Amino acid sequence: MTVRELQDQIIKLKKETNTAILAHCYQAREIVEIADLTGDSYKLSVDAKSTDAENILFCGVHFMAETAKMLSPQKHVYLANKHAGCPMAEQMDAEMISALREADPDRTVVAYINTTASLKTVCDVCVTSSSALKIVKALDTDKILFIPDCNLGDYVRRQCPDKDIKLLNGGCPTHAKITVSEVLAAKAEHPDALFLVHPECTPKVVELADYVGSTTGIMDFAKKSDAKEFIIGTETSISEHLQYDCPDKKFYPVTKDIVCHNMKLTTLPDIYNALKGISGGDGDAFEILMDDELISKARRCIDEMIRLGG
Repeated sequence: MTVRELQDQIIKLKKETNTAILAHCYQAREIVEIADLTGDSYKLSVDAKSTDAENILFCGVHFMAETAKMLSPQKHVYLANKHAGCPMAEQMDAEMISALREADPDRTVVAYINTTASLKTVCDVCVTSSSALKIVKALDTDKILFIPDCNLGDYVRRQCPDKDIKLLNGGCPTHAKITVSEVLAAKAEHPDALFLVHPECTPKVVELADYVGSTTGIMDFAKKSDAKEFIIGTETSISEHLQYDCPDKKFYPVTKDIVCHNMKLTTLPDIYNALKGISGGDGDAFEILMDDELISKARRCIDEMIRLGG
């Protein structure tokens, strides 16, 4: 079966099963092409609420599908590849953060959305890379524990000098791979290109950026900019998607090694098999199951994020 034939089978099955396919921006192009919704983790979870589909098939990693389930508990939410996790989301657990809260009870715990549902139950507010700065500024407290990404936390802390922001040693191993020397080499090779970077990168890399923003922020900036060349400081698939969307511009990954292997686990056959399972056939559909108590406790910090982030 060719890629196009498999895509056609998937499109047919998703209609028959009343399933909406959500694909994170880091997914391969052939997956993005058959998705009903694409975007970053939070945008997809919110958009899932607006779809009339009975089933949600998430092409991303586990915490993203969990968030979609929390925001749409009445829907059946599936993860296309059950082995797709997120190293950052699993770096800290609820017991660890609960102990830190007891030792320093005056601090508000701000959790990056890249965390498990269990960890979210002991946090006060969630943030995304695009809303973190706005939400931290809006908090009516100056003492904050920002988890788990110390690089995003450092980016926020530098712009909120009036806040006492404590960071822990955690973050995205993929973005942390980008080095200053790689950025300087890319800038030397492409002197007319703007450098667009994700705040999960290290502070010294972020300092070299012409624009700092979320995955969708980077894509929107590149599409709207009058510039014609860009060095992309995030997962390499973003350079590929932008090249398709803006064929008159040039996009260069800062290094070929910035690949999220968990995101790349999901394939078209995974999606096809999941849909076969949803239809009651011989496929394999991995459903996200969460009890009402966990959803209620974990969702509190997400609802607070929506309230403060607008």
